[in-house]
Amino acid sequence: MERFGLIGYPLGHSMSAVIHQAGFESLGIDADYEILETPPEHLIDRIKFFKREDFYGFNITIPHKVPMALFVDSIDKYADITGAINTIKINPDRSFAGYNTDVLGFKTAIPNQMDLDGKTAAVLGTGGASRAAVLGLSDKGIKNIDIYTRNIANCIDYMAYLRRQYPHITFEALQIDRIKDLSKYDILVNTTPIGMQGRSADLTPVEENAIETLPEHAVVYDVIYNPVKTVLLRLAEKYNHATINGVDMLVHQAVEAQKIWFNRTPDFNKMKSALLENL
Repeated sequence: MERFGLIGYPLGHSMSAVIHQAGFESLGIDADYEILETPPEHLIDRIKFFKREDFYGFNITIPHKVPMALFVDSIDKYADITGAINTIKINPDRSFAGYNTDVLGFKTAIPNQMDLDGKTAAVLGTGGASRAAVLGLSDKGIKNIDIYTRNIANCIDYMAYLRRQYPHITFEALQIDRIKDLSKYDILVNTTPIGMQGRSADLTPVEENAIETLPEHAVVYDVIYNPVKTVLLRLAEKYNHATINGVDMLVHQAVEAQKIWFNRTPDFNKMKSALLENL
């Protein structure tokens, strides 16, 4: 049996095993997917574990997507540009090939009829998911992105990195707890864990009085998938905004991971159904 897994911290509410097992079954592959909770201080030990044990690959989530770049032997273009890795293929010589499937997951979840060319975006957060969102938005033609963060001083390196990687996009860093006016944005993207089940499901990263200022055509995209409808998305729907949740992004990135591992495409619909049945 082929072994795969997920590392991150915390992982109490992860649905990755459910999604991937459905993908394995759709391909007729006998494989097991393990949830391996890994606090930051144990990351190096976990890397040694993968080098030692008989795993074929693994996924990475918060807070290891950026640090994982230190431990790979090769990376794909999306991992290279974003500096964040969420999928590893372990080669026969036990070397690690790093990939970022979040970018494809993020942008594939945006319906084709949503035209973002030349538009302005607000992205909440600065972690690995934020980097995937920025690249996905770049591919969609976004021209201006404001990054909202808790600490602008700690965001200086990230902003410099973004401006180097995307010279065709205008970036600005703003304080997330001072959001009042969102009237200039065509899309608002939450990449923070605020609103996630088990952590802050009753909270929203943006208060209602700010959501109320979004223009009528604006889209609200929350990369959180559990709950399917976060407080943020419920507020957006209250003001008749189109919304996108994190379900399709999560499933699409898992499909891409299995394509990397097996060079075959698992069944998206079966994987999505398995996720929704278990939420």
